[in-house]
Amino acid sequence: MRITVFGATGGIGQEVVGQALAAGHEVTAVVRDPDRLPEPLDPAAIHAVARLDDPAAVRTAVAGRDAVLSGLGSRGRKADGIAERLTGRIIDAMEAEGTRRLLVVSAVPVGPVPAGEPLVDRLARKAVGAVLAEVYADLARMEAALERSATDWTSVRPPKLTDGPCTGTYRKVMGGAPVSSRAISRADVAHAMLGLIDDPAAVKQGVGVAY
Repeated sequence: MRITVFGATGGIGQEVVGQALAAGHEVTAVVRDPDRLPEPLDPAAIHAVARLDDPAAVRTAVAGRDAVLSGLGSRGRKADGIAERLTGRIIDAMEAEGTRRLLVVSAVPVGPVPAGEPLVDRLARKAVGAVLAEVYADLARMEAALERSATDWTSVRPPKLTDGPCTGTYRKVMGGAPVSSRAISRADVAHAMLGLIDDPAAVKQGVGVAY
C-alpha cells in the first residue's frame, strides 16, 4: 500500500512510519524539517520526503496514494490553530489530486461523552478540557473542516498519550469513545490508524480508542 504520513517526526507519526515500513508499505514522509527524522527512520528506507510548507511538494506527496495519515497537532497548550490550518493544507492538496482516504489524530474530548461514563471520568474530562480548551477547540475546527471536505476521512480520538509499547490490544468505538477512556500509547494509536485504513465502517467517522 502507498501511504503518505504527515507529522512523521512527531510521536505518533514516527510510530506510523515505523509500523508501515515494517508491514512492507511504501511510505512518503511529509515533515516541516527533514533533518529531524530520527535514526530509526532512516531516510534511505523512506520512498520520499516532502516539506509541509511547500504546497507543490504536498500535492505530489498525496497524489496517487492509497491513504494519507496525519499526526499533526499542537505540542503544547497553545494550539494557534495548527491542526485546523495544517490539515486544511492536506485537504486542499488531496482534493486537488483526487486522493480520497485520510486519517487524522484528534482527541477523545472532541467527541461525545459516552453513555454511562462514571462521574469521576466526567469530572476529569471537564478539568482537562479547561486546561486544554484551546487545543480541543482547534481540533474541533479541524474535524469540522474534515466534514466539509470531499475526502473519505476518519478522525482517531485518543485520550492521554503514553510512550508505551504497541500492544495491539485496546478498545475502539465508532462514532464515540470507550467508557472511562484514560490512556493509550502512541504506538497503539498508530496501530489503530493503520488498521482503520481499509475499514469501511470508519469512513466519515470519529473513532475513540483507549485501553
